[in-house]
Amino acid sequence: MKDLSRVNNPFNDDKDFAGCSIFGMMNLEGKRFSSRDPVKAIANMHERGNGLGGGFAVYGLYPEHADDYAFHIMYLSKEAKEKTGKLLNESFDVIHEEEIPTREANVQNPPLVWRYFIQPGKRKPENQTADDYVTEKVMRINTETGKAFVFSSGKNMGVFKGVGFPEDIAEFFCLDEYEGYIWVCHGRFPTNTPGWWGGAHPFNILDWTVVHNGELSSYGINRRYLEMYGYKCTMQTDTEVLTYAFDLLMRRQRLPIEIVSQILAPPFWIEIEASESKGRVLRALRQTYGSLLMNGPFSVIVAHQGEMIGLTDRIKLRPLSAGIRGDFLYLSSEEAAMRLVSPVLDKYWNPRGGEPVIGRIGSRKVVEVLASTEAKR
Repeated sequence: MKDLSRVNNPFNDDKDFAGCSIFGMMNLEGKRFSSRDPVKAIANMHERGNGLGGGFAVYGLYPEHADDYAFHIMYLSKEAKEKTGKLLNESFDVIHEEEIPTREANVQNPPLVWRYFIQPGKRKPENQTADDYVTEKVMRINTETGKAFVFSSGKNMGVFKGVGFPEDIAEFFCLDEYEGYIWVCHGRFPTNTPGWWGGAHPFNILDWTVVHNGELSSYGINRRYLEMYGYKCTMQTDTEVLTYAFDLLMRRQRLPIEIVSQILAPPFWIEIEASESKGRVLRALRQTYGSLLMNGPFSVIVAHQGEMIGLTDRIKLRPLSAGIRGDFLYLSSEEAAMRLVSPVLDKYWNPRGGEPVIGRIGSRKVVEVLASTEAKR
């Protein structure tokens, strides 16, 4: 009889609740740069992972296809690829498709990975936006094909992830050949969920990506709330709900990150009741979006076109540091990773819990919501 503990934890590691590494690097002028520094930084936090997941999201990746949706799809069977190919051709104009280039690397059981550049064309209903149409088809592929998973679906960006250490995933996907103006990176130490290719970070829908350190005890109620809006969670990992929550609140409902942070990581009730100026608004948000409160320890880096955001839970049970050097914004689990690629920083600080740090293209001024940070040089 198989030792199931060995199957689920092949490296026989003890459970480490503080594991996982996250790192984000953004050029605030939108200039593209190579994978060298992001890979170097995330590899420096090697001990925070255990080889069961690593990944990268890259923005500005496909300038020659900037207006096309880029689907990255992993296939676990030949039949799934055939079924998905038929669905794609029925639903979209497929501009170009190819197997994603890979090379030999220290990764476990890689699936077939393919990319497609597509347009909804005339197949999209007139009363539906292109983004909503694409999201609907992503959910359909992930739930109906059985062994095909869309792990990247945005424009001019792409996610590359799998089972291995981050530097191994970078080698496997030939990331030294790519450039982007935002690189978001993750090294995984799975705790309550399986280490498999679809469950690696980043998680993505359209051009929204999330990397996460922590665990969400509210996953069940978060998932049920999001399912009311058509999202389907198929990746067997709690982080997936964070990605869909950002898409729902910021893209579909057009809420600013300053409000979204109050929904996902709200102040305590005692603080809400004591606030004369914001108490009514904060109370209304808790009552309206109570099912999207992310309960449990987390630190996340969120990215979409033109913006990178760092956010932690309200009492900051997982680490997050921020730094600026020239035109670059860094977000990281550890200061050491930032210092490795930029020994001298113009500014370094530890954001307070629940208060986002926001970098936006075209502005060297990084937004620190509520301006309540513990600054130091």
